[in-house]
Amino acid sequence: MSGYIKEKEYKKILILIVFVLLFITSFFISVGYGAVKITYEEIIKAIFFEIDTVNYQIIWNVRLPRTIVAALVGIGLSLSGAILQGVMRNPLASPKIIGVSSGGGLVALIILIIFPQYYYLVPVGAFIGAFLTTLFIYSLAWKEGVLPTRLVLAGVAVSSLLGAGTNSLLTFFPDRVSGVLGFMVGGLSATTWRDVRMILPYVLAGIILLSFLSGKLNILMLGDEVATGLGVNVEVTRFIFIIISSLLAGSAVSVVGLLGFVGLIVPHMTRLFIGSDYRYLFPGTIFFGAAIVVICDTVARLLFAPIEIPVGIIMSAMGAPFFLYLLRNKEGLK
Repeated sequence: MSGYIKEKEYKKILILIVFVLLFITSFFISVGYGAVKITYEEIIKAIFFEIDTVNYQIIWNVRLPRTIVAALVGIGLSLSGAILQGVMRNPLASPKIIGVSSGGGLVALIILIIFPQYYYLVPVGAFIGAFLTTLFIYSLAWKEGVLPTRLVLAGVAVSSLLGAGTNSLLTFFPDRVSGVLGFMVGGLSATTWRDVRMILPYVLAGIILLSFLSGKLNILMLGDEVATGLGVNVEVTRFIFIIISSLLAGSAVSVVGLLGFVGLIVPHMTRLFIGSDYRYLFPGTIFFGAAIVVICDTVARLLFAPIEIPVGIIMSAMGAPFFLYLLRNKEGLK
C-alpha cells in the first residue's frame, strides 16, 4: 500500500514538472514571436547581456511585461477558481460565474469611465469591489450557515445584477465605450511594467497564504460535519478562502478586465491530471494557469496579425465548449 501511495505521489510530481516545462515553453514562445521573430538565443542575450539593441527594446518594453502580466493573470484567476470550486464543492464555480469578477469589474469600470484621472486606483477599486461583492453574496447565502449550493445561486443572481450595472454605465457614457472595450472582453494590449507592479504583490500574497492553507481546504472538501469533527471552524475557514479568492480575482480583473473561463477550465483540467489534493492542485494550477493565458495571448497576437484581438475572445472560444463538455459529462462533474 505504501508503495502504491509513493507511486501516486511520484506521478503527481512528474505532472507538476510537465506543467512547469509547459509554462517555460509558452513563456519563450510568447516573448519570441510577434511582428519581429526573435530566436531563443537572442532572447537570452537581450534579457541578460545586451542593452540598447532593437531586440532589447522589443523584449523589455513590449513583450516581457505583457508575458509576465499574462502569467500573473492566469495564476490569479486560476487559483481563485480552484478556491471557489473547493469551498463550494462545485466544479462549475469560478470568479466570473459566481460574480466576484463582476464586482471588481464594475468598480474598475466606474473609475475608468467616470473618474479616468484616478486610473491608478483601479487595482484597489477592483479588489474592494470583488471583496464587497463576496460579502454581499455570503450574506445572501447565510441562513444558519452557508451551504455551497445556496452560495452558487446567490452568486449567479448578484452577477446578473452587476451586469445590469455595467450595461447601464455603457449606455449612459457611450462616448467612452471605445476606451474600455478591451477591458470588457479581457485584453492585454498596451501592457507595461506598471501593470506588472500593480498585480504582482497581490498574486504573491495569495500564493504565500495558500501555501499554508492547502491542508485546510482538503479538510473542508470532506464536508462540513467531518471538518467540524476534525477541529476546523468551517465558517471562518470558508470565509478566509473566499477573501483570498476575491483578492486574486480583483487584482487580475484590474489589469486584464473581465476575462472569463480561466477560473473555470484551468482548475478543472488540472484536477483531471493531478487529482483533488490541494497540496498538488494549487502548484499545478499556478503553472498550468499561467501557461494557458500566455499561450492564448500569444495566439490572440498572431492569429490575425498584424491585427490583434483581445485574449478574452480566444479564452471564450476555448472555454465555452469545455463548459458544455462539463455539463454533458457526468464524470466531469464529480
